[in-house]
Amino acid sequence: MKAVSALISILFCLVVYPLPVDAAQQSIAENQQAQDATVLIYHRFGEDKYPSTNVSVERFREQMAYLKENNYRVIPLSSLVESLQGASPLPVKTVVITIDDGYRSVYEHAWPILQEFGFPFTVFMYVKATENNHWNYMTWDQAREMKAAGVDFQNHSFAHHRLANRPAGMNDEDYFSWIRADLAVSTRIMSEELKERPRYYAVPYGEYNQAVIDITRSFGYEAILMQDPGSVSKDTDIFSIPREPILGTNWSTLEHFQMILNRVDLPFDMEGPRAGALSDTTPAQFSARLLHPERYIPSSLGIYVSELGWQKAALQGDTVSIANTTPLTRRINRVAVSGREKGSGRTAIRFWLLVQEETGESQ
Repeated sequence: MKAVSALISILFCLVVYPLPVDAAQQSIAENQQAQDATVLIYHRFGEDKYPSTNVSVERFREQMAYLKENNYRVIPLSSLVESLQGASPLPVKTVVITIDDGYRSVYEHAWPILQEFGFPFTVFMYVKATENNHWNYMTWDQAREMKAAGVDFQNHSFAHHRLANRPAGMNDEDYFSWIRADLAVSTRIMSEELKERPRYYAVPYGEYNQAVIDITRSFGYEAILMQDPGSVSKDTDIFSIPREPILGTNWSTLEHFQMILNRVDLPFDMEGPRAGALSDTTPAQFSARLLHPERYIPSSLGIYVSELGWQKAALQGDTVSIANTTPLTRRINRVAVSGREKGSGRTAIRFWLLVQEETGESQ
């Protein structure tokens, strides 16, 4: 879908800021490393007509084989959510597989491979497409067949709007009602068709603001999944779970796959500007207050902004920041803080999204 094409263009130049590692720090014990999970997000399988959102069947099989051969623990999304709710620690080398939209190629190509490897996975349904019998999406009968075999189905909205982009002419009340209406119909239809109320929500296009998050929570959803890349740790907000997109030519290679599996979360509890709607298009600085600044090599810390690229960041106390005088002109910018873990040398990274409202919804 267009969302992922946009994500690729925003993040294609993403490289970790050049990060030196002190060799003496390599002696820190392996068991002191964070026990993080990686949530993968797929869309299409073997659909060469849609290269920006597709992964070839051969590459998908290669990735699943890599997980199996290297002893990764592929767990259900529900188990990850329970861990984040405090039920149990995250196991090492944990992976969760999610697939957005519910294309027919999930049923035809991905499901047989996942059955072969015995991996659980979650499909987030674009409900309107299935409800309207769109030729390229799975049917409700196919979804019921998969669900009966143990596949998890969750909500990816009814109409797949860009929910953070307020339609023209809407005041706050109308805008909030518009979000609620989409959530209400998608929740109802999924509950009726699959005989189970969805518990988790994947934001369409990965574009969110505080209203989207708050209204989704008010519907009783237990977790919200984004399209911000990154890893999941015990410090991850259960209503802002990052996912690593696997798609296209460059982001579906085994090299990229191995790289994201080796990344870890870089937790912070306050970012600036705050995630969601951008009130000032020329922020004086980009910053984050780190929860564990002692974990990282100070000289390795950098901040990435889609329009600005990577910049070396200053660390003062527990806050990392860069100064800025450049106006942001894109509707969507993703911001990241990155550094290297002491001892392991692994890349730690966390993203958030900034969105400028337009006068009307972009389709």
